[in-house]
Amino acid sequence: ADWLAEIIAEIKQRTSLAVTLSLGERAETDLACWRRAGADRYLLRWETSDTDLYRAIHPPGPSWTGTRIELLAVLRRLGYEVGGGVMVGLPGQTWTSLARDIALFAELDLDMIGLGPYIPHPDTPLGRGQVNLPPTDPADQVPGTDTMTYKVLALARIVCPEANIPATTALATVDPNHGRALALQRGANVIMPDFTPEPYRSQYQIYPGKSSTAKADAGQGIERLIRQLGRTIGIGPGGRQRRPQARVQRHPVE
Repeated sequence: ADWLAEIIAEIKQRTSLAVTLSLGERAETDLACWRRAGADRYLLRWETSDTDLYRAIHPPGPSWTGTRIELLAVLRRLGYEVGGGVMVGLPGQTWTSLARDIALFAELDLDMIGLGPYIPHPDTPLGRGQVNLPPTDPADQVPGTDTMTYKVLALARIVCPEANIPATTALATVDPNHGRALALQRGANVIMPDFTPEPYRSQYQIYPGKSSTAKADAGQGIERLIRQLGRTIGIGPGGRQRRPQARVQRHPVE
C-alpha cells in the first residue's frame, strides 16, 4: 500500500491528472492511505448482485470479508468518486438478476459504471466450465453479446444520467470495427485507450484478443473517431458533472 501511495503522490505532484484505482477488495486502511496520497476515484465492479452466483465465481479474499456493495459505501465515505458495474452474459446470470443490477446502479448513485460482455478465458475454471454454478433455466440465461451489452449500457445511462460510462475494451474486442463507436452512440461518454507498452501486454491477458485492441489503440485516431460521431472532447480531470437538469442527451467524451 505504501509503495502505491508514493506513486500516486508523484503523479499528483507532476500532473493535474485525476487518478482512478481499480485494485479489487482491499482493507480500509489501504484505501484511506491511497486517498490521502491523492487518489480521486475507485472502480470496484461487483460483476453480479446475485449472491449465490457471486460466491460461486469469486473466492473470498483476505482483505475484506463483506460484500463489494458494502465496500463501495466505505470508498464513498473516504471521499472517492465510486464506480461499479457488471459483466453481461456471465454464466448463470438471469434476466431478473441483471435487472436488479441496473436498478442498483441508480440506488447507489454511481459516479462511474463499467459494463462489458463476458468473454471466457480458456485458462480459467469458469472458462473451462469447472465452476459449480447455481442451477439456471437456459431460457433465463442472459446472452453475453455486444448487442445485449449495448442495451444494458443504454439503460445504465437512463438510470444514471450523470455517470461516467466507458466504451470498454471488452466491447472493442467483441466488435473491433464498431464497438466503441456504437457504445458512444448508446450512452457511453468515456474512452479508455490501452497504451500498455508492447513487452508487457501479453502479461495482462484477462480475456483472449485484448492485446490486439491495445495495438489498435496505439495506431488508431481516437480523436478522429470522436469527432466523426459529432462529439466533443472534454478538457480537465473529467469528474462527474452534476447538472440541475439531470437528463441530458449528449455528453462530452473524456
